[in-house]
Amino acid sequence: MAAGPPPPLDPSELPVFHDEGFAEKPGGSRASQPPSFPAGCLCTVGILAYGIICFKKGNTRRSQLMMRARVLAQGLTFAALLGGTVATAIKSR
Repeated sequence: MAAGPPPPLDPSELPVFHDEGFAEKPGGSRASQPPSFPAGCLCTVGILAYGIICFKKGNTRRSQLMMRARVLAQGLTFAALLGGTVATAIKSR
């Protein structure tokens, strides 16, 4: 038994796309939000770089301290990302 052709599409069921301005684009809409995630990323990278410099200079105690601080900074950055995602999801409702 062969299936017939699919039924025609109703134009009212098709999605409607709108042109986005700068403020609606992903980077533009986040510009008004607090920069906690980018700041956290920069902080993490800065701590990591300083830890590597200390390691190269032979200051192992400071290097270990910086690696532990990096883990803390990564955790805080992840928390900022998660918090921003939850806040955006709640705001969009």
